[in-house]
Amino acid sequence: MKIGVIGFGAAAVGFLKEIDSSNDVVVFEMNKDIFSSSISGIRADGKLFVSSEMGGDLEEILFDKQLQKDIVDYYSKLSETEPEIGSRENVNELEKQFFINGFKLVESEFFHIGTDKLKVFLKNAHKEFVDKGIEFRFNSFVKDIEINDRIKIIYLNRETREEFEEFFDKVYVAVGRSGFKLIDTLSKKYPDIILSNTKVDLGVRFELPDIVVKELNEALYEFKVKFKSSNGQIVRTFCNNPSGYVVTEKYSDFITVNGHAIHDQKSTNTNFAILVTHSFTKPFNDPNGYGSYIAKLSNILAGGDKVILQTYGDFKKGKRTKKLWKVFPTLNQEEYVLGDLNLVFPSKTSQSLVEFIDNLNKIIPGIADDENLLYGVEVKFYGKKIDNELFKNLKFIGDCSGHTRSIVHATAHGILEARKLI
Repeated sequence: MKIGVIGFGAAAVGFLKEIDSSNDVVVFEMNKDIFSSSISGIRADGKLFVSSEMGGDLEEILFDKQLQKDIVDYYSKLSETEPEIGSRENVNELEKQFFINGFKLVESEFFHIGTDKLKVFLKNAHKEFVDKGIEFRFNSFVKDIEINDRIKIIYLNRETREEFEEFFDKVYVAVGRSGFKLIDTLSKKYPDIILSNTKVDLGVRFELPDIVVKELNEALYEFKVKFKSSNGQIVRTFCNNPSGYVVTEKYSDFITVNGHAIHDQKSTNTNFAILVTHSFTKPFNDPNGYGSYIAKLSNILAGGDKVILQTYGDFKKGKRTKKLWKVFPTLNQEEYVLGDLNLVFPSKTSQSLVEFIDNLNKIIPGIADDENLLYGVEVKFYGKKIDNELFKNLKFIGDCSGHTRSIVHATAHGILEARKLI
């Protein structure tokens, strides 16, 4: 059987790991090579977890902790490293304090590999798959797919600018959240594949000195909490990076912020995302477009190709930051402009962020210090939830399917779809 896989990220890793080597498998990846810094969603940090409360909505993954743990072990083995973990001391007391102050601590075990070690993982995984006879076509940007008895992939060679067409018996789309434009193209042609499309998360990357959150980092490494603001919006933390670094994340036509931690190199700051979920109702059906618009607006206000940095005190007061005092950014100064994020976010979003930070300060004194830093914007796109039963020869795996939201769950989705095929 001739199989096409679009994208080389976590979902593709799971699929290729499991697929029978007797098949003729071709992987299309738009980046230039295996050493590219932007190979889909496993390019930064390497935060893995075992949990029945988060990561996706596929029950066969959520409640199979052994599968999740096996995936963690696989990433650890090919990364040639021992993951960093929290001690989990006083977890019950922490959970109590979060609950009393309006938060829910999400149950999970975290394993951190590190951005530097993910490069090792990608190199080793690629070699493993090539040795199985899988063909990789880098610099190949898939523009469209046509569905018939066989699937036609239309793709562009980004180096030569030549366009090609190729037919496959079965195709697996594994483009992650960053590949939402291909999903948009397909959903316009085949609208019945979309089950729902209602959410996008907007927020900031928050940075503060390690010393403020030292005990929390040592106990949990990654803390994930949820909070309901007075206006009803759900706010959550995401991707905590002890002694980590803030970085920019480049999409095709806008720039956002993200964070990572390096296994063998540490800063003196911790960063994590604070995200507000925005849920929409009909007739609006383009939450990804809305998130992209907010990101572009922040770039425009920052001069076109930068992000905005603001102190928390100035954010609360609604005034532009003009200088920093006692907390200094880990992001390269050429990538940000001091500004005012209140010019970017809707007022409801700003209100929810302030309520979240001020209430978190009751549990972790120092979180709401005026000099702590907010970078904006950070956007997390929810993939449109896709009906994978509609077409027998076209499947969507990982985060682009709308059913997973993590490295572990995306990898597991790829594994399960490969097992179904076998």
